[in-house]
Amino acid sequence: MVISFLLILSITICAQQQYRRPVRPTKNVIVMISDGTSIGVVSAARWYQIYNKLGGNNLAIDPYLCGTVKTYSSNAPIGDSAPTTSCYMTGMLQQTGNVAIYPVADPENDLVPVDPAKAYQPLATLLEAAKYQQNKATGLVVTVEFPHATPADCSAHYYARGKYDYIAPQMAYQNLDVMFGGGNSILTDDIKQHFKDTGTKLIQDDLKSFRDFNGKENVWALFCDREHPYDLDRDTTLIPSLAEMTQKALDKLSQNENGFFLMVEGSKVDWSAHGNDAVGCITEFLAFDKAIAAVMDFAQKNGETTVIITADHGNSGFTIGRKDLSGYDKASLEKLFGNVSKYKKTGEGLEQILLKSKPEDFKSIFKEYTNIDLTEDELNLLLSSNNYKEADYMKVSNSVNMGSSIIQIMNKRTYFGFTTGGHTGEEVFLAAYHPNGDLPIGMNTNVEINQYLTAALGINTPLAEMTDEIFAKHTDVFKGLEYSIDKSTDFPVLKVKKGKKTLTIPAFKSVAYLNGQPIALRSVTVYIDKNDTFYLPKSLANKL
Repeated sequence: MVISFLLILSITICAQQQYRRPVRPTKNVIVMISDGTSIGVVSAARWYQIYNKLGGNNLAIDPYLCGTVKTYSSNAPIGDSAPTTSCYMTGMLQQTGNVAIYPVADPENDLVPVDPAKAYQPLATLLEAAKYQQNKATGLVVTVEFPHATPADCSAHYYARGKYDYIAPQMAYQNLDVMFGGGNSILTDDIKQHFKDTGTKLIQDDLKSFRDFNGKENVWALFCDREHPYDLDRDTTLIPSLAEMTQKALDKLSQNENGFFLMVEGSKVDWSAHGNDAVGCITEFLAFDKAIAAVMDFAQKNGETTVIITADHGNSGFTIGRKDLSGYDKASLEKLFGNVSKYKKTGEGLEQILLKSKPEDFKSIFKEYTNIDLTEDELNLLLSSNNYKEADYMKVSNSVNMGSSIIQIMNKRTYFGFTTGGHTGEEVFLAAYHPNGDLPIGMNTNVEINQYLTAALGINTPLAEMTDEIFAKHTDVFKGLEYSIDKSTDFPVLKVKKGKKTLTIPAFKSVAYLNGQPIALRSVTVYIDKNDTFYLPKSLANKL
């Protein structure tokens, strides 16, 4: 009896040590986030790959799965992309819409202690720490517009994720070594001028130039005005895959002798989950899995790289099987994955084709891309779409957009289930690679993933201390001096005077001007209108 107790105690202690053992720093750290990906999507992608004989019975992620992540917001169990990845990057839980910034206290609902005095404080990120403290190269690879929530969480600060006017310049002025994704329409003349001033290569909608690039300068390669198409709809002659962009980023970043920090996002699994588009979810994750294969090949050959692969939250409650699937335990692989495997476009991709087509061609187009024979009721549903034209003027108020109707028709022929069109609160998958086997096994919170990544980077100055150093309030930095905030321009500008010296500091940039002469800053400045405060480096006080 005593021996059994001691054996159980020994096993328990060993398990706890394995669960939270020290992490040895590595030269490079790669974070891969499949946005809005419930575990059901991973399972469906695996079976889809098996059914279609796309490369064995396993996904590239499979050998590295090691646990789960409880990912949540500071005041809610179900997270939004902005606060959840912000927590991965900063170690502080945040609220919906927050981009790497301290949340406002919500005493009745907060799940962790939140200091009201710190509201709106920009928080230093892992990317900034890698660049600022260690002179590592930094990069972001996504398939949405570059200032979207997840990439912004790594490299910008604001309380509202949709404020691209303030987020985009911060990302540009972070002087990233690599930024691959979408969002050409978001680039401003000021951003383009900054690229020229800093020798940053800008590639826009030019796949050949992207593939030919092998320079040492910083590089931004953007395709499309906003987000990329879904991988299933992508024109491969015009837009690179996530895997290709990831490989290009690895080739560029690995030239830095100090190492690098890279974040790769499978951005649009989330978008297809919001739309309950099953084939979109599956094929977007498979595109992400190909990027995982490229990263793991690099990491294993390199021997100095840590990789974390996870999601920021679940979405849609995606399941293989739903209530109208009779005999679920006898449902064949063909029954479950036969029809979805015939879909050659996502719902959005098919919608774009139908919107440009004549009504008499709808049936043949639908058959060509889905192998579905439309019923008359289904055809009329498509023809009465809000964004096409109304078959009956009396039904205008009841009609829906074509995209949702297409997905309804496609999903009817499958047995995938969805509980919602929004985010969900279950834990998400966790996979990891460390050259010495120091893995975050078991269930980790998003705070603990930040702690793991901080250790893997070998950051000496804690992120909280770095925050105090580079995001101090202007009222503290310039206490006793004459200062004013000019809000008449596109961005607020802080002006500080001391004798014959005038320091001019524009918001959301990494440059200041002393008597008109530019001073390059190593971090961006942030202005928050809620408290009329600039957050900037303490070291600026030494310029006066």
